[in-house]
Parts: sequence; C-alpha cells; structure tokens
Amino acid sequence: MGKDKLQRFAENKTFENLFQPTYDEVLNKDYYIKNNWNNKYFKNNNPIVLELGCGKGEYTIALSQKYKSKNFIGIDIKGARLWRGAKTAITNNLKNVAFLRTRIEFINSFFSDDEVSEIWITFPDPQMRKRRAKKRLTSSRFLTHYQGFLINNGIINLKTDNDLLYKYTRALLQKNNIKILTDTNNLYKENFVDDILSVKTFYEKQFLSNNKNINYLKFELPKNIVIQEPDGEFYI
Repeated sequence: MGKDKLQRFAENKTFENLFQPTYDEVLNKDYYIKNNWNNKYFKNNNPIVLELGCGKGEYTIALSQKYKSKNFIGIDIKGARLWRGAKTAITNNLKNVAFLRTRIEFINSFFSDDEVSEIWITFPDPQMRKRRAKKRLTSSRFLTHYQGFLINNGIINLKTDNDLLYKYTRALLQKNNIKILTDTNNLYKENFVDDILSVKTFYEKQFLSNNKNINYLKFELPKNIVIQEPDGEFYI
C-alpha cells in the first residue's frame, strides 16, 4: 500500500464528518446513529439526501453547497476516495455534510423508516454479468432496501454512462408502474442539464472524454409496492 494512501487512512480517523463502522458493528444489527442522524450529527431537522457509491464525493459536496437547508451523506467503501470528500467538506466548513464508509448491502443498518428523502446514484458499477445482476444498485433487491428508509415517493436519481444499466432500470420502473420524472439517454444533448446535473465526477469526465453518452433517470419510489424484476435479459 502506498505511503499517500496510508496517510489518508490515518487522517480519516481524525475526521468527525467520516463514519467508519467495523463489520461487527453492522452485521445483522443497527449502527448507533440509525434514526438519529439529524439529532446526533446534523443538529437540525432538515431532509437527508444520500449519494451511493460517492467516490470522492463530488456530488455530495456540490449538492451541500447549493442546498444549505438539506443534509447530505456520501457513502462508499473506498477510504482513500472518501478522504477527498471529507477533507473538502472540512476545509470549506460544510456542516451539512457527512461521509459513511460501508458496503451498500448494509445500508439498512444505518437509516430508519422515513429518515431519508432522496438518493443519488452516480456512475455505479453496472454489474453486467447475469450472476451479478442482483448487485445493481437499481435492482429490485436494492430498491426494496431503499423503501425501508426513504419517505413515501422519495426521489431517486441515476446518472450513468452504461446504456444497459439505463435500459434495465427504465424497464424495471415501467414493469412496476413507478413514476419517472426525468428520462434521457443523452443528458448533455438535451435540455435537462442544470447546475446540479452538470456537476461532473472524476469518472464522468473520463467517460465524456471517450465520447460516451450520459444517461439520467429521476423517479419516485413508493413504499406500498412489491418490486419485481423486468422482463427480458439485461446482461452480457
């Protein structure tokens, strides 16, 4: 492991805005701050927004700077990446930002019923193989997880360069009659871009430099439905 990475891991332990639970703290149990993010960390009753697979936290930071009346939590498993977002938040004195190092599979250990109002999923691993499709962050499995802590009809945003993941997610939404608010398979060539959608992550900049189109879906997630997988084969 490189010296810089070791230094970042050491500094991560000093960041009050970065939560790094152990495996034993979340396996089949609730983390201590579940249902208490507003009371114990943010010290307000503002809505909570998550960024899943946040990487270096570009979206988490940009959203927190624009929407001071909301709280933002970036989630990723890579500590070296989270260092950048947590460090930026501290440097800019952003009190409405936190970061959480964990696997998305454990997300229900951290958030309680109606504790979150919105989710951003920015350039996730598309999990192209059939045997890994259930790991997609927009699969029926994960949407069911999100129902456990999102408010009814809470908003989910998906931004991806992967056409197959976009088509799969769109088909899943249609299969379950889930309301789509925004739908485009070429974000920057249509009139959907605003000052938030135009935020470009490290990976997005790479995709655009290779002339990849960017897909975007924004939809509501109701609590009172059993989510089913779409018809057809959406894998390689």
